[in-house]
Amino acid sequence: MAGLQARSQKSKAVPGPANLRAAVATARLNKEKMEARPQSVPAIGAQEREMLIARAAYFRAEKRGFVPGGELQDWVEAEAEVLRLTGVSNAAPGLE
Repeated sequence: MAGLQARSQKSKAVPGPANLRAAVATARLNKEKMEARPQSVPAIGAQEREMLIARAAYFRAEKRGFVPGGELQDWVEAEAEVLRLTGVSNAAPGLE
């Protein structure tokens, strides 16, 4: 029985110098790939941004039951949300 346990322990893959080098090389490649990826959201055009704002404002109005009088607030909040999510700060749609 002791021989069986000894054989099973020996058959386990132990990371040796070659396996360690491969693991380090793979980790370096993965790190380089992650660093090469753009960290920002791709820029969108003014027309597309305005469409996103309009859609977000619509959903806000729908959520409050389309009660009149809150349209401007819906638009302002939707605009702030879209600008925040797209990474644009302090820019009015259409101004690029």
